Amino acid sequence: MEQIKSLWRNLSLQKSLLLCVIVFGVLDFIFCAGTFALCDRAASNIQEKYPSQMETFYLTTEDGKRLGEGAQINTQPAALSEEDEQRVRLLNFLPVAATPVYSAACVLLGIALFYRSKLKKPLLLLRDASEKISHSNLDFSLDYESKDEMGRLCQSFETMRSMLAANFSEMWRQIEDRKQLNSAFAHDLRTPLTVLKGYNEMLQTSPELSTRETAITMEKHIKRLEQYVSSMSRLRRLEDMQPEYKRISRVELLNSLKGTGEMECRAHGKKFSFHDRTFSESWQMDGGFLSQVYSNLAANAARYAASEVALSVKEESGGLCLEVTDDGPGFSKESLRQAAAPYYTGDRDSGEHFGLGLYICQVLSKHHGGYLKIENLPTGAKVKVFFKNR
Repeated sequence: MEQIKSLWRNLSLQKSLLLCVIVFGVLDFIFCAGTFALCDRAASNIQEKYPSQMETFYLTTEDGKRLGEGAQINTQPAALSEEDEQRVRLLNFLPVAATPVYSAACVLLGIALFYRSKLKKPLLLLRDASEKISHSNLDFSLDYESKDEMGRLCQSFETMRSMLAANFSEMWRQIEDRKQLNSAFAHDLRTPLTVLKGYNEMLQTSPELSTRETAITMEKHIKRLEQYVSSMSRLRRLEDMQPEYKRISRVELLNSLKGTGEMECRAHGKKFSFHDRTFSESWQMDGGFLSQVYSNLAANAARYAASEVALSVKEESGGLCLEVTDDGPGFSKESLRQAAAPYYTGDRDSGEHFGLGLYICQVLSKHHGGYLKIENLPTGAKVKVFFKNR
């Protein structure tokens, strides 16, 4: 029995399907033939209860003399009772009606057997494995002992899973190595920067004008290096941050967003417009994440806008969406691809800007179950950020 099960389990899908067709086709023929035989026999038994009217016929000579004992011939079938006549008609009709029923039943049984024994288990395994991978869970193995097509497919899927697990492990190791390298680099820079600041202060007290001017220029670059080191440490902390969800009232949040936008635009001499398309009374979110992201977006928009910045707040897909638009020159093609990358800036003279604003927005929104999207408008640019409501 085990050998038969093993043979069937390893049989290819094409041969398995053909075998099911043959087996259930034979069963269909047996059932149909058996039904015909049984019904015909039952009808004959009913008719035997009614003797037919017989007449005897003789062979005669020319002078009318009978030859032999004669032969009895059925000249008229016996009349059946109404009940027996209905039974005979039913028995004659039953085999005809049963034939398509048997055929349909055998087809369904064959399909059910083929699906249950060859397809059901591997499909369930593949579905469960796909769901686990979609949730970033690679800590499992896909085991299906069969050498048919589904078995080879499961084996290929398991190979893919193991490769993904290895690649993810290597990727996380590289990320952690990068974080540690950035942290060590930022830490090691602090000591020489402190020394440079001390020497710079001494140079600024020099009686020579050219030396003092050089020292002032050096001080600007030292401050920029200090800001760069501070940003590296900040990025490490930022990537490890997780949102703390708290209930935020609609009025409180909208007033905060409106006030921040007005303040940033006033500082740059730009107009600010606010559009509220929300309907909920409160949301379960991290107010610090949302405020930090919006503050960066408002500052960038006010910086590049020609005259006006607009904020639109609306609810969609179980969360809150902020759309910040401006009437400035918009993003270049390169900026549309790289704007959210760390330390990317489209300005040649970026001053104190290190290109971290949109990157911070992207990281915080992703940690909050959302996303960041940038695009150009016919007149200006739009940055859309989404935060999921918990």
